[in-house]
Amino acid sequence: MFIHFLKKNRFVSLLLTVLRLYLGWQWLKAGWGKISNGKFDASGFINGAIKNMSGEHPAVQPWWGNFLKEVALPYVELFNVIVPWGEFLVGLGLILGIFTSFSILMGLTMNFAYMLSGTTSTNPQMLLLGMFILVGGINAWKLGLDRWLMPLLVKLINKKVGSKQFSQSA
Repeated sequence: MFIHFLKKNRFVSLLLTVLRLYLGWQWLKAGWGKISNGKFDASGFINGAIKNMSGEHPAVQPWWGNFLKEVALPYVELFNVIVPWGEFLVGLGLILGIFTSFSILMGLTMNFAYMLSGTTSTNPQMLLLGMFILVGGINAWKLGLDRWLMPLLVKLINKKVGSKQFSQSA
């Protein structure tokens, strides 16, 4: 019943838009701060998370710490680019309401990654609000560019595929 309410209620669409704009602004600010500074380096954060995977009550689970040690740290230069630009683009997507579901999914993925790395900050709050947007689906982007873009993409896909197997569902 609550999910139906999130997906269908026109007044909830306004609330989801406000949440979308708020989260978009948070992501945009975070990403732009890192981009404009020009000195973003994720290695300190990654090394700190790796250190927090030991002890009696580790803040970072060993499986995640091993991922950070074996994948993220060796490719930190790549992460130094994709983290700030990912944050910025998620924010831009949410503010404009374009590729909203994908944008919020990527934002939630980053929130989970930060929390798995042992940080809390605003991540739980952003996760909760982001889940409402994700579950709200179409209702979350009715007041954004997706309102016009998604029907065009569906038409384009149907034209390319040559069938009506793809359709926009509520």
